[in-house]
Amino acid sequence: MEHRADAHELIRVRGARENNLHDISVDIPKRRLTVFTGVSGSGKSSLVFSTIAAESQRLINETYSAFVQGFMPAMARPEVDVLEGLTTAIIVDQERIGANPRSTVGTVSDINAKLRTLFSRLAQPHLGSTNAYSFNIATISGKGAVTIEKGVDKQVERRTFTVNGGMCPHCEGMGTATDIDIAEVVDESKSLNEGAITIPGYKPGGWNVRFYSESGYFDPDKPIGRYTEDERHTLLFAEGEKIVINGTNMTFDGLIPRIRRSFLSKDRDAMQKHVREFVDRAVVYAQCPECEGTRLNAAARGSKLAGLSIAEVCAMQISDLLDWLTQIEYEGARPLVASLTADVQAFVTIGLGYLSLDRSAGSLSGGEAQRIKLVRHLGSSLTDVTYVFDEPTIGLHPHDIEAMNGLLIELRDKGNTVLVVEHKPETIRIADHIIDLGPGAGTDGGRICFTGSVDELTASPTLTGAHFNDRALLKAATREPTGRLPIRGASSHNLRDVDVDVPTGVITAITGVAGSGKSTLIEGALRDRDGVIMIDQAAIKGSKRSNPATYTGMLEPIRKAFAKANGVKPALFSANSEGACPVCNGSGIIYSDLGMMAGMSAPCDVCEGKGFQAEVLEYTLGGKNIREVLDLPVTAAIEHFGTGESRLPAVARIIGNLAEVGLGYLSLGQPLTTLSGGERQRLKLATHLSAKTADAAPVIILDEPTTGLHLADVENLLDLLDRLADSGRTVIVIEHHQAVMAHSDWIIDLGPGAGHDGGRIVFEGSPQQLVESAGGSAATLTARHLAAYVGGGAPSSC
Repeated sequence: MEHRADAHELIRVRGARENNLHDISVDIPKRRLTVFTGVSGSGKSSLVFSTIAAESQRLINETYSAFVQGFMPAMARPEVDVLEGLTTAIIVDQERIGANPRSTVGTVSDINAKLRTLFSRLAQPHLGSTNAYSFNIATISGKGAVTIEKGVDKQVERRTFTVNGGMCPHCEGMGTATDIDIAEVVDESKSLNEGAITIPGYKPGGWNVRFYSESGYFDPDKPIGRYTEDERHTLLFAEGEKIVINGTNMTFDGLIPRIRRSFLSKDRDAMQKHVREFVDRAVVYAQCPECEGTRLNAAARGSKLAGLSIAEVCAMQISDLLDWLTQIEYEGARPLVASLTADVQAFVTIGLGYLSLDRSAGSLSGGEAQRIKLVRHLGSSLTDVTYVFDEPTIGLHPHDIEAMNGLLIELRDKGNTVLVVEHKPETIRIADHIIDLGPGAGTDGGRICFTGSVDELTASPTLTGAHFNDRALLKAATREPTGRLPIRGASSHNLRDVDVDVPTGVITAITGVAGSGKSTLIEGALRDRDGVIMIDQAAIKGSKRSNPATYTGMLEPIRKAFAKANGVKPALFSANSEGACPVCNGSGIIYSDLGMMAGMSAPCDVCEGKGFQAEVLEYTLGGKNIREVLDLPVTAAIEHFGTGESRLPAVARIIGNLAEVGLGYLSLGQPLTTLSGGERQRLKLATHLSAKTADAAPVIILDEPTTGLHLADVENLLDLLDRLADSGRTVIVIEHHQAVMAHSDWIIDLGPGAGHDGGRIVFEGSPQQLVESAGGSAATLTARHLAAYVGGGAPSSC
């Protein structure tokens, strides 16, 4: 084998073909900070995450036994010829930290575990073990078998045991209690046979209803409103009673226990739409009256350290914990206190000091989740590790980006390789090495366009280099408001009884550091008002076969056009209906369970991954079958449905809106599960733009629409915001990007800080007025950063 002097200094990639990568080869310096740039869909994530990080993790997994691998996710080898110089990869991405209602900021960051240990040693009254402070462990008593030895004899003895857990017995450690509205469960004017039970899946004649009507407890033709007290209690609340139906012994449960077991024990987001709507109507969630939402029992709440219980500590703003920790002076606890102090300081440094440890992990944004994952690694003694970041600046104010950059540099200076996928110039500037992919997106991307330093990038002819120093100009004249949306007495979370008027008919930017109260103010006060639509980055509900074509509604006219052109039924052209491959059920993929080994997925052998029956693919429209149409990127689909025999103006209009919001690289059939938060938001926006004029909301709220946008695409976004406002819409943008601030007509700035240091309106006015205020002593952080932005570099045409 050829000896390479730099073999241990580089990650060598040769022949990478994952997703849209065009057989690319590139060298990445180790123990340096490398930033990967390029337009959305250019192949950055395919190279960094799907190739380099994926192969590193796959090779590590292979070092474990087959039994252990059975508990790990299956990972196929990436499409690449050579990958050399890999080290252990730690992915710090924006995936939410689960939706488990028991997970909190404290539990996922391990700070809770350290606090429980501290309290178990020093708190008074003394409760003993750390379990006594855990809301996930109940207090239980029982008997267990213990084997004891007496001489050569072994005997089994049953001994009484007690586990002292901290779980609140009333809410079982959830912090919330549920109350079910009986009126949403039964229609008392009807009998069982007439459909009195209004729970989804309970239809007269079906087993769920027959279970009650044939139980012998009730007259199935008697209206519920005429039931006796005993009959009503049995129907609604009975639990665990033994009955016989058609000779079969069964356990009878009332409707309420069934609802709790069947619906409330499941993740709401995983429910089907009609079931979720029922739960939202019938179930009222309230703070547990026993523990007041702390999740802990009375003993845990009454045990205190330095004047506070563990529940009170977890409810504090994390930045305030530093003062509390300084009050713990016990010598034996010094190492643990020092460790906790370092963890808390890391939260503050990374811009998350405004959170509390009892904050639900499922409520965190993608950016917050990513930064919490970063906290775990800041104190690590590991070196020569490859850290992989996916747009770490998402959700960060320009002021907070400076701190994030410092942390990335700190990781590098410990001797680690740091790979960052990023669009923000502030982070690109700190790179030791830049790799730009493109030149376009989708099939037009996947190539290496540039490698080198920041100075070399700005001098290069690449799209990133050309737009690197773009600056949006302040408007010479701003739009005049047509009215106002009043907000009065807003006091949710950290808001301080805020009164503010949001102007209508203009573009308003809501600004402030992360945690200042921006989303709380706008979402809490405006989201549910008539005529308001909130377009966020939340996951889109649907099956594994959901894609942009199904989500936007364009697939329906496409299917009908195929059916008309070929004289067959539209159902044949649906992967969810008659045309689906019977082997893979339209998914195109076969999942195999290999027992103790990791499961595998592979393209279906019958349909070759197409998802449709072979005979369906013989039918064409405009020279393409349904699979070929779904594989078209948006840019190509515009032409396909805009001309010729496949001309469908309604479909072309929807596809045009997808291109307009910067999704021209997506294929019509790309699974929604593969989209990023920014892509999901732009898909929702395109769908709304495609709605009929009568259905269009006059007020649009966008939450960080620049997320995932390349510098060149920001200008297109500003043009789109202008068109929305010029059409008479009210556009409200929660945003950190200075280009959006500068281009808006009005700015509402919250702060001055985060958490309890925020929640106030610190500025209202035009961007020009905000910039003019930057020189004063009371200038806000936003004012200073916007002034620096518009005052530096060559302004762009936007």
